[in-house]
Amino acid sequence: MPSLQHIRRKTASIKSTQKITKAMKMVAAAKLKRAQERILSARPYAQSMESVLRDLSQRVSRDRYPLLRQGTGSAVELVVVTADRGLCGAFNANILRAAQNFIRDQQSRGKTVSLTLIGRKARDFFQRRNIPHRRLWVQIFDRLDYAQASAIGRDLVEGFLGGAFGELHLLYNEFRSVMSQRIALMKLLPIEPSGGGAQFLGEYLFEPSEEEVLEELLPRYIDVQMFRALLESGAGELGARMTAMDSASRNAKELIARLTLVFNKTRQAVITKELMDIVGGAEALKAR
Repeated sequence: MPSLQHIRRKTASIKSTQKITKAMKMVAAAKLKRAQERILSARPYAQSMESVLRDLSQRVSRDRYPLLRQGTGSAVELVVVTADRGLCGAFNANILRAAQNFIRDQQSRGKTVSLTLIGRKARDFFQRRNIPHRRLWVQIFDRLDYAQASAIGRDLVEGFLGGAFGELHLLYNEFRSVMSQRIALMKLLPIEPSGGGAQFLGEYLFEPSEEEVLEELLPRYIDVQMFRALLESGAGELGARMTAMDSASRNAKELIARLTLVFNKTRQAVITKELMDIVGGAEALKAR
């Protein structure tokens, strides 16, 4: 039977942990609203740009634009976006598992995979497995802005045009709701045409011309998609942490209730034993 002091200490420890999980939930909830507003504002623009570029790529000569042609590099680049911190449920584990599956799939096809890692969790995961990376970006989510996404995008475009890799894929958590995030794998380069037919594309009017619009949008495409992915991942992390900390707080509450019951039963057993000892001693004195 555990001692009363042991139960008291364990209960106090769980109560202390519960205070931390509640505080972390409140912090995540406070940040989530702003992050959710940012992603809901950025998502339509990024989706529209992707749709326009994919449609335009069917109407022009793809050989004229390096970002539309198959790259010269033999490697496939995978950008893995994780969080810098844990305590957010399976948020990071799901992304890293998907990254491993992607690497195995590409290797089974005889391709090599190079990595651009975003977030400390991705860095730690691949370092423990002695898997090298091409570029690393950490501590960008606390003050995330377009300039950071643009810097990452510039590096990726330079790598593609310089022949470091021939394809570029982006893996991140897409924010759906506070309770749900979806693993998204997106091929960024070369930009592939959409599945729409020519009749649908004929309904568009472009000014000044299709070629000039394409030349203006192509350099911004990777930056915009990276910014969107980082915003999605940042909002998803906060939602996952809020959900995980809420679950942890409820579990702590149940543990405290259980330990309180054990404490009361143990104390009752101790009191009963002491009473029995007193009664036994009294009876022994009477017998004399």
